[in-house]
Amino acid sequence: MHQIVDLISIFESTFYQSHNTRIVKGEHEPIYIPASDETNFHQIIFAHGFYASALHEIAHWLVAGDKRRLLEDYGYWYCPDGRDKAQQAEFESVEIKPQAIEWALSVAAGVNFNVSVDNLNGEQTCRFAFQARVHQQVLHLLQVGFNERTNRLLHALSSFYKTPWPISATQFEWQPPEELKNAV
Repeated sequence: MHQIVDLISIFESTFYQSHNTRIVKGEHEPIYIPASDETNFHQIIFAHGFYASALHEIAHWLVAGDKRRLLEDYGYWYCPDGRDKAQQAEFESVEIKPQAIEWALSVAAGVNFNVSVDNLNGEQTCRFAFQARVHQQVLHLLQVGFNERTNRLLHALSSFYKTPWPISATQFEWQPPEELKNAV
């Protein structure tokens, strides 16, 4: 069983000293809040104590560069659930890399990964087409390499959960459903 306290501990031992950053269980919507007069460390706040939510929010932190990590929610646009077709397409295009990293973190931690189109009350899109794009991105990252922070966390998760290291493309086997193979 994967416990959120373990993930918090792994993250903290990997990044608190070097990046003054902690992951924090939130009650509502996830958000990233940089250090301030009120809190002297950066906070990756994830939703409702969910392990998958923490991995997803950590993935966004791993993508963000030094300057973006000084801005609330990394200074990115976010349009909540209920997006129209154009907004959903934009959302999915910016979510490909973080979700590819989240998939890699999930593999290193030995947990299942599911893409999230995060638009239950808006325009529905093909989840499998989006997953195909995320899959291609994770394979690309495996080929060209992850950034240093991502590599550190992948290794820490793999060591803690005793999953195969280094991670490889064979751990990311995925095929779209037969009826969608020609569409993606």
